[in-house]
Amino acid sequence: MEYRDNKKEELYSQVIPAGKRRYFFDVKATRGGDKFVTITESRKIFDNNTGEFYFDKNKLFLYKEDFEKFQQGLANALSFIETGIEPPPVVVEDENHEAPSSNINIDGSAVLDDINFTL
Repeated sequence: MEYRDNKKEELYSQVIPAGKRRYFFDVKATRGGDKFVTITESRKIFDNNTGEFYFDKNKLFLYKEDFEKFQQGLANALSFIETGIEPPPVVVEDENHEAPSSNINIDGSAVLDDINFTL
């Protein structure tokens, strides 16, 4: 793997033109050799103030440990679009994060909302 100006060289890249948008699927590697995917949406937008076009980009980094969960979530969303039937949620045990419900009070407020920070 070569590094140029501290930017990782892409191992694989694919561009998907889709009307006013383009999607880029790029495979890169960390310095440790772990591969990951970046998904970039690029939209060409006209700025009325300057009279020029610019590209608005949104990027998602997808790491190896999340591939299966992401793939199942995307498959569920596409299945719902096609069938109108809600698939079962992706159930994943994640030892690095607490269950979301443990951070939410019964009334829907976050746990930190109950703390008075005034001195």
